[in-house]
Amino acid sequence: MHRLLLFINILLTISSFSQQDTSREALIHLKNYEIPTSEEFIKKIKNQTEKKLLRWNLNSLKNNKVDSLNFSLSNNASTLSKVLFRLYQGDIILNTRTTIDSTSLLRYKEALHISIQKKDSLLVCFTLKKILHLLSKNRKAPKLLDKYIRIYNNYAYDYTEKVTAKFHAISHESMAKQKEEIKLHKELIPLIQKGDNRFIEAKVNLLIGAQYSFFFKQNDSALSYYRKAYKILKPLPYAYAQNEMFAINTNIGILYANEHQHEKAIIYYKKALKNKLPKNNLLKYSKSTTLIYESYHKLKELDSAFHYINLRQKIIDSFNEYSQAIALNDIETKYETEKKEQENQSLKQQQQYLWTGTIFTLATSFLISFLVYKNTKRKQRIAEQEQQIEKNKVEKILKEQELATIDAMLLGQEKERQRLANDLHDNLGSTLATVKLHFEHLKRNRANPEITGNESFYIKTNELLDEAYQKVRTIAHEKNSGVMAQQGLLPALKNLAKKISHTNQLQIEVQDFGIEQRLENTLEISLFRIIQELITNIIKHAQATEVSISLTNHDAMLNLMIEDNGIGFDATILPQKEGMGLNSIEKRIEHLEGTFEIDSSIGKGTNIIIDIPL
Repeated sequence: MHRLLLFINILLTISSFSQQDTSREALIHLKNYEIPTSEEFIKKIKNQTEKKLLRWNLNSLKNNKVDSLNFSLSNNASTLSKVLFRLYQGDIILNTRTTIDSTSLLRYKEALHISIQKKDSLLVCFTLKKILHLLSKNRKAPKLLDKYIRIYNNYAYDYTEKVTAKFHAISHESMAKQKEEIKLHKELIPLIQKGDNRFIEAKVNLLIGAQYSFFFKQNDSALSYYRKAYKILKPLPYAYAQNEMFAINTNIGILYANEHQHEKAIIYYKKALKNKLPKNNLLKYSKSTTLIYESYHKLKELDSAFHYINLRQKIIDSFNEYSQAIALNDIETKYETEKKEQENQSLKQQQQYLWTGTIFTLATSFLISFLVYKNTKRKQRIAEQEQQIEKNKVEKILKEQELATIDAMLLGQEKERQRLANDLHDNLGSTLATVKLHFEHLKRNRANPEITGNESFYIKTNELLDEAYQKVRTIAHEKNSGVMAQQGLLPALKNLAKKISHTNQLQIEVQDFGIEQRLENTLEISLFRIIQELITNIIKHAQATEVSISLTNHDAMLNLMIEDNGIGFDATILPQKEGMGLNSIEKRIEHLEGTFEIDSSIGKGTNIIIDIPL
């Protein structure tokens, strides 16, 4: 009987994992806008909560259907359900408001917190897309966008997600600085085409067209990219594509209107009106009717102009009614919430009175025992505190000595490099200057056979060149490669990456964000040594072909991320292989008051994240 129950439990566990995989597969295809494939997976899901929430997200993308779901989340719900439920709550708030509501961001942040706690990269990226979409509508939130784009970069787990993260970073930079980034956006297109997300390719083309139009007034180039986006989205009968088609048709109409081709402009404005948008996008419809009115007015077709100005007024009236209905609903919800809170408060007070009497009785009983216990333990506690204080003093002294040793070592290294520089200037420089004088003398007297035929002159010159060669060779052997005082961390890293990449066995890419100024010299040296050692580990142990080094300076925090596509290892067990030295690296980062995190699994590469306060 016991064995039978155990067998049944194993089968239930296997079934649970299988269902979880089905739900996650549905979500993966959903985030890549693969509607039919996602729908097929959703049909196979047996967990009704996950099925409802995934179906709701599917309907939102498919036909803008955002009806409320009548169910509550149970305490034992899966992580996927908890995250999707909070995203659903945020979406409902966002899609029933005519303005941005901070409550939706709060729900999204709750979903992100759960996803990060569980270290679930799929859910983190799915949640961040919604957060970035919301914040991109608010130009007063650049710091928040920076923060969430940085998180996105850290959790982008596959090729498509990494390219999407780059797209958001470039678009945000362009918006924040009001500067065109056409070149960077164009570089994204071939990278996106290697992945599965054609929707992002359409958005990039749309953005390139808008920048050609806005920054350069190059309507032909803008129209070319609008049509590329149009070609991708036109065959898609889904609402998410319709939303972008509205923007494309409207932008093309504006281009023709600017060129005084109002008949063509009206054709595209009317196409935009046919694109179905969510209910809370009445202002976009109002904008379209206004544009049509203006074009008809300039064509002096006053009857048509009058029709569309009336239609615009009706849309504005509907918008006002919609806003008032939401406001009344909010008031009703607030009233019901306050009423419920008052009832709960009254019940809590009654319970409090009962508990107060009980607690007072128990407190009186324990008070005498506690006083006796406190008196006997007081001396013991004082002795332990004094012992701990002495221990802390010793640890502090040892720590200070260790830091002083490290500082002295770094200072000594810099002095040695300065000495070598002086050798090059004073010793080798004088020798080469002498050789130069010999050649100038020979040049001036090349017509004089007594000079040009003097063999001792050539012997002496050859001896000087040999002497210079030997000095260079000696200095080269003595000199230790590192972060030169006149070079800096970034150029040194890029030079190191270039030298290693020349072998064609390992390609290293160095990226930096926000590193406009040099860091403190000893910090640059320490970071360079750490990166050198980590790359050495990758070369010796990882069997990788690609390495990405990312340096980000944000909010007085330096983030260093080194990622490879090698064989990986079990990150729960810190490797003890001779020569890897990860424990040593971690100690050095602790001296810099930083944090050191390893994210790796066998067969999936390694990601090392270092955060150091500046």
